[in-house]
Amino acid sequence: MHQSIINLNNIISSIKTNQEKKNNNNNIKIIAVSKTFQINNINPLIEHGHKDYGENKVQEAIEKWMDIKSKNKDISLHLVGKLQSNKTKLALKIFDYIHSLDNEKLANKISEEQKKIKKKPKLFIQVNIGNEDQKSGIDPHNLKSFYKYCLNKDLDIIGTMCLPPISEDSEKYFMRMNYLNKDLGLSELSMGMSADYIPAIENNSTYIRIGTKIFGQREKKI
Repeated sequence: MHQSIINLNNIISSIKTNQEKKNNNNNIKIIAVSKTFQINNINPLIEHGHKDYGENKVQEAIEKWMDIKSKNKDISLHLVGKLQSNKTKLALKIFDYIHSLDNEKLANKISEEQKKIKKKPKLFIQVNIGNEDQKSGIDPHNLKSFYKYCLNKDLDIIGTMCLPPISEDSEKYFMRMNYLNKDLGLSELSMGMSADYIPAIENNSTYIRIGTKIFGQREKKI
């Protein structure tokens, strides 16, 4: 069995154990974050039947996935990186989910493009939960008004997403995200990565974004 499949099964097992202990019956989707990995690294998981994959860049996703998605209609592709509004048209061609809706300009562009192609991506609003200057995302205090703005644009908002500060304990941020998400009445929550997916699911995350814990370490760019 390929190492990535073993790794995925270990993650599934750890989630199941935690859910049984915490009496949590959420349906957790594991997004295998395949950014920078070649398709030959990803094929074993596709053949194994895994359905959800994450990419950071639109162009890379198109080059890697267009052919595979045309043959595997049940594969869902998730954009987990920042989306520039000028790449929206291309992004909607390949991505089923966008986890990084973070401003009105992008909301307008997605609204405009989805009408043209008659395909509505499922969207997560990215929240800047740690109020970090270097990170994208909606200020938590502006979340409710931005959510209403998106609904008026006929966007399919299914949840919220965050990237908590790296240097701190993620759990307090996950707790706040859970509260904010429930306050909007949303059922899906995208948070938790290789290092912190267990506390994320304990705070009602339903989409976890796992890269290195499935595929191994990425090669560092020189």
